[in-house]
Amino acid sequence: MTHTLLQAQNRRAFLLSVLALSLTACKKNVVSFNSIDITGADYCRDFKLSDSDGKQRQLAEFKGRYVLVFFGFTQCPDICPTALARAAAVKQKLGKDGEQLQVIFISIDPERDSADLMRAYTQNFDPSFIGLRGTAEQTKQVAEEFKVFYAKVATGSSYTMDHSTLSYLFDTKGKIRLAMRHEHNAGQFASDIRQLMKQTS
Repeated sequence: MTHTLLQAQNRRAFLLSVLALSLTACKKNVVSFNSIDITGADYCRDFKLSDSDGKQRQLAEFKGRYVLVFFGFTQCPDICPTALARAAAVKQKLGKDGEQLQVIFISIDPERDSADLMRAYTQNFDPSFIGLRGTAEQTKQVAEEFKVFYAKVATGSSYTMDHSTLSYLFDTKGKIRLAMRHEHNAGQFASDIRQLMKQTS
């Protein structure tokens, strides 16, 4: 074997080893979430809705905090109270880091969800939770922006609401990061939020 051929083979072996180390390092940096990673999505960009004091709120004012958004309605029999109770449990599981998490509940039933009712409902789960509502048209616009489905369903002389159940998590720069599945528990939510905190700290 010639000296030149031996050098070429050694160089090739060296490059392959460097590539293998690089791939290993990349794998170590990959974060595996329980939730759906939608980083860079061209939706969930913002909302402009009123809180229980009539003040218009936007996503930008929560920069510096992680924001968890869920859509629902106060007369929801199971999904919405489960989602908000889970969010409260997540804050507890995060300990001191839970102070960095802002939970926002957006009404899809502004016809019945008054400002006072939204305040009482959200604060029943945690005093820091914020309930937002808008007109029927504003509700439609923000639901479309977040790709949220909702519809009235007649129940005798009244109605209930059918709606999608994902929660949305934003990072401290106000960028959408995760779509969190309703079937996951508080431990899985907290784990994903902790991973995102580590990733963005």
